[in-house]
Amino acid sequence: MPPRQRLTPADRRTQLLAVGAQLFAARPYEDVLMEDVAEQAGVSRALLYRHFPSKRDLFAAVYRQAADQLLVKSRFDPADTLVEQLIEGMDAHLDYFVANRNAVLAGNRVLAGDPVVQTIITSELDTLRTRLLGVLPLADDAAREALSQVLKSWLVFVRVLVIDWLTTQTCTRTELRDVCIGGLLGAIRPLLPTDPAPDWPH
Repeated sequence: MPPRQRLTPADRRTQLLAVGAQLFAARPYEDVLMEDVAEQAGVSRALLYRHFPSKRDLFAAVYRQAADQLLVKSRFDPADTLVEQLIEGMDAHLDYFVANRNAVLAGNRVLAGDPVVQTIITSELDTLRTRLLGVLPLADDAAREALSQVLKSWLVFVRVLVIDWLTTQTCTRTELRDVCIGGLLGAIRPLLPTDPAPDWPH
């Protein structure tokens, strides 16, 4: 065990989250032991458990932090075209999902029924849906409601497709991204007054 550092509670929590994120990314969820987290962080198990009473609590905190960071990277720039914004957002998410495959699979499969983890995922999807609605040319409130429903379904479709792709990569990453973007454009075109991506194939 490395020599223990004296840190403030906030700094210690940040350190433990960083160690947890590293281990959950490197190993399947069931192979991550709290003893390993404590050892790598250079703290006692008692101290670790004071911050995170269980492995599930630690994972949920790591997953929430990752979701927050992804949302920061997925802010749509109105100066870009819709397709450019979608590409940037998809690439940010795929970068994280590929680099943290084990953690993503744990959040979406091993802990799929965990209410805390599901709340984090739902909150992230709702934020993304709101941001997408903000950059689409809406004709009226009725169109907004229809688009909101389509976006909600599309975001679930993307998550399921990407999780399956992480398990069995049946196409390239670029093909996966373009399937997701093409699926959205095809779904929303009938609901918009103008084509949001005239250069994207129909």
